[in-house]
Amino acid sequence: MSKIPLVDLHAQYETIKPEIDAAIQRTIDNTAFILGPEAKKFEEHFAEYCNVKHAVGLDSGTAALHLALLALGVGAGDEVITTTHTFIATSEAIVLTGARPVLVDIDPRTYNIDPHKIKAAITPRTKAIIPVHLYGQPAEMDPILDVAKKHNLRVIEDAAQAHGSAYRGRRIGSIGDMACFSFYPGKNLGAYGDAGALVTSDDELAQKIRMLRDHGRTTKYEHEITGYGYRLDGIQGAVLDVKLKHLPEWTDKRRACADYYTELLANVDDAIVTPYEPAHVRAVYHLYVIRTHKRTELLNFLKEQNIEAGIHYPVPLHLQPVYKNLGYKKGDFPETEKAAQEILSLPIYPELTQAQMERVVETMREFYRKN
Repeated sequence: MSKIPLVDLHAQYETIKPEIDAAIQRTIDNTAFILGPEAKKFEEHFAEYCNVKHAVGLDSGTAALHLALLALGVGAGDEVITTTHTFIATSEAIVLTGARPVLVDIDPRTYNIDPHKIKAAITPRTKAIIPVHLYGQPAEMDPILDVAKKHNLRVIEDAAQAHGSAYRGRRIGSIGDMACFSFYPGKNLGAYGDAGALVTSDDELAQKIRMLRDHGRTTKYEHEITGYGYRLDGIQGAVLDVKLKHLPEWTDKRRACADYYTELLANVDDAIVTPYEPAHVRAVYHLYVIRTHKRTELLNFLKEQNIEAGIHYPVPLHLQPVYKNLGYKKGDFPETEKAAQEILSLPIYPELTQAQMERVVETMREFYRKN
């Protein structure tokens, strides 16, 4: 039986092969391997796509988060609030500045940070909030912005999984002070290697980020501040600019896949919880995440039937060994801990066919008949 992968990057490449190959060859012909005209063109187009003034191309989403915090002056002794249910890059960037991550539990319906629990986490040392738009589902930005404004805090959107999503009619990336995107290959907008970007409409912050990504230089051999080698690769910029043109269509297809999954799963088993999408958001379904009490058994059964599934993420940040020093313990964030035991990501990508989804769900139906 043919394999159904969790994501199929080769299938995507085949649909745009001539455009991609030409863009890569053009970059090689121009020997513009670091930044360069292709990367600059992508920055301009991505800023327009996000409805912001500036997009600064970087070598990863982690670098984007790191530089966003540095540009705001976050450093040793400061605190930054974020969710405990996210990939470690979110907290990693905070630690890299010398600041302390302060973690908050999730809304169990959306898996995003619970905005009503943020206030209790604020101290005199708090400098910023990083809401994560997890799985392509926008976080509840209005209450987050309200609490940030009351306490004079900055808001950095972690949009690593949310390319093209929207909250109350506003494109994700245009709502906070800055937003950080990853273009890791498996993302909705993915490069052919590591890449990322920071977007903002703040001229001063954009200029500072551009200096920080390029060794703090103002001219080739004059350096105003200490910076980093976080520049966007020229070939990745070329690939991303090609893919950006297709992103709206791919997003529509992902949403159609999500709708079809939800329809098919309605009568499989009462224990399955399908994704919740509030009426005021437009999710982009980087992942299609269900909940089930029989997660491990179902995961193994799907694997036996040559169907890939995943777990994003099984170990919350507050229970990661590297963060023992933060003083959190099991039981501190019950909603996250419960979700971490039950979540399962099903295959989803624009090229996924209805027949493949039907096979996934029929396999699940067979599992629940036996269990």
